[in-house]
Amino acid sequence: MSGKVTNDSGAGAFGEGDGGRELDAAFFARWMTEAADAIGREADRLTKLDSAIGDADHGGNMRRGFDAVRQELAEDVPATPGAVLMSSGRKLVSTVGGASGPLYGTLLRRTGKALGDAERVSGAELASALRTGIEAVAQLSGAAAGDKTMLDALLPAVDALEESGGTDFAKARAAAERGAEETTPLQARKGRASYLGERSVGHQDPGATSAALLVAALAAAHGDSAGEDAGFGADEGE
Repeated sequence: MSGKVTNDSGAGAFGEGDGGRELDAAFFARWMTEAADAIGREADRLTKLDSAIGDADHGGNMRRGFDAVRQELAEDVPATPGAVLMSSGRKLVSTVGGASGPLYGTLLRRTGKALGDAERVSGAELASALRTGIEAVAQLSGAAAGDKTMLDALLPAVDALEESGGTDFAKARAAAERGAEETTPLQARKGRASYLGERSVGHQDPGATSAALLVAALAAAHGDSAGEDAGFGADEGE
């Protein structure tokens, strides 16, 4: 174990490698903390989105889970990037209700497992590991791009990150936000929203929205965007 999360976003977070800044456990802990902040700010919006096509509990469930992750990391930070994500994923599975816990837990745990035991990883290695985590989510959910799920934000985000060689986190954030917004005209084909058929059209998917917040938090942790700007879009009806 390496210690606690601090608000210091500079010292000890990065090393210099052939691919630019390398990312250590402190960076990944900061990513999870930024995600908790973003989810907390946007929880009511997530619930509002979910009330239209789901169980109206997505915001509360996600806030509870990421608050638990934040608390765990405040007490102790695992020593490696992979261990941070695996621990956070396990915490989400145990604290987030519905389908979101297993899905987000799978995303983080499989990404963490793909990172292995390295003490520092490059952005390119993170992008590759994140691709592995997203593919695991697709396998678990049976969903694909265009099904109006969290994958509609995650897939374009990882595409953008890989295309930049793991360096442009702001581009990944923009791709995720655009992907979430573009779920609005889609008809849901997976999850509870799919039961509504054509009535799911015209509503932004809450899972894609929370996934975009997770990517925005990654960019904020990397210093490519301000944490307070992790929300995006306007509430339906505004």
